[in-house]
Amino acid sequence: MQAVCAKYSLGQVVRHRNHPFRGVVFDVDPRFANTEDWYQAIPESARPPKNQPFYHLLAENNDDYCIAYVSEQNLVPDNGGGPVDHPDLPDLFGHFEDGHYLLQVQLN
Repeated sequence: MQAVCAKYSLGQVVRHRNHPFRGVVFDVDPRFANTEDWYQAIPESARPPKNQPFYHLLAENNDDYCIAYVSEQNLVPDNGGGPVDHPDLPDLFGHFEDGHYLLQVQLN
């Protein structure tokens, strides 16, 4: 198997390519690692390949906050969007600097 390199890093602010939300990367799976039911719930025409990084995001849109799981192909950097307001951010990250949040906790 060929090694997969993640394009985005922990603490980076990204936005979804097709849906109106943005978020902070707090974990990365080198390949799909969610449930098959979750994967099959995505319409086949929009279902991303499993052999790419998938990102766990502390996400927000204009109305709500959530935890999102998004394939790399569906993310773009959020350059100039400013900080994210997700209420769980202080549990993992410190200050926002140069488009990234600094990790505040030790991860395994």
